[in-house]
Amino acid sequence: MKMLLVFKKEHDLRFIGHLDLQRAMQRAIRRSGLPASFSQGFNPHIILSFAAPLAVGITGEREIAEIPLHLPVSPNDFLERLGRALPPGLVALEAIGQPDDVPAAMARLFAAQYAFSPRKGEEGCWQKLLEGLPAFLARESIPYIRRTKSGERPDDLRPGILNLLEKKGELWAALALNQHMTAKPDQLIASLAETAGIKAPLPCIRRMALLDSRFAPLEQV
Repeated sequence: MKMLLVFKKEHDLRFIGHLDLQRAMQRAIRRSGLPASFSQGFNPHIILSFAAPLAVGITGEREIAEIPLHLPVSPNDFLERLGRALPPGLVALEAIGQPDDVPAAMARLFAAQYAFSPRKGEEGCWQKLLEGLPAFLARESIPYIRRTKSGERPDDLRPGILNLLEKKGELWAALALNQHMTAKPDQLIASLAETAGIKAPLPCIRRMALLDSRFAPLEQV
């Protein structure tokens, strides 16, 4: 069996990268004594996969990890034992036992829901950004330069913006996150600022949920 873990990444841990998060989670699983499966070979390690890496500086409200187990464990026991072993800034929220043949969360991932809010001192700039939202949504194409390991190429951000709205002074966006299209939150803010004719602010960003193609939370298989 495998356990799907819903967890929160918050506070100072938003500044650690994906590999450091993976190591922190593996250490916690080891300390918990849970019967996690190990890889084979000369350097065995706890097998662990995340639905999607989280960019440095962004907090995650309901992140997803999958941990294969070689012995059955109840979700409540798993959650309690792992919760005691996690470092500050990582919070275990929910554990869901799954058969091994359930498709991996990474394979089912379609989009991510983000919430953006202004930092202190940037409220005026943020208001101008929100005022430019109608004009931004009216655009049929939002060209930008995509930077990859192989170089730069022109691309269109518009197909990757699946939903975008203002909610109580915050900006909420569902952005594509799959093998066909990935829309990054920082690029969304940069394009919004360009439309509004202002310098791009540096908002606080929270990833609220990871979604499947039904726009349902990924943990709801």
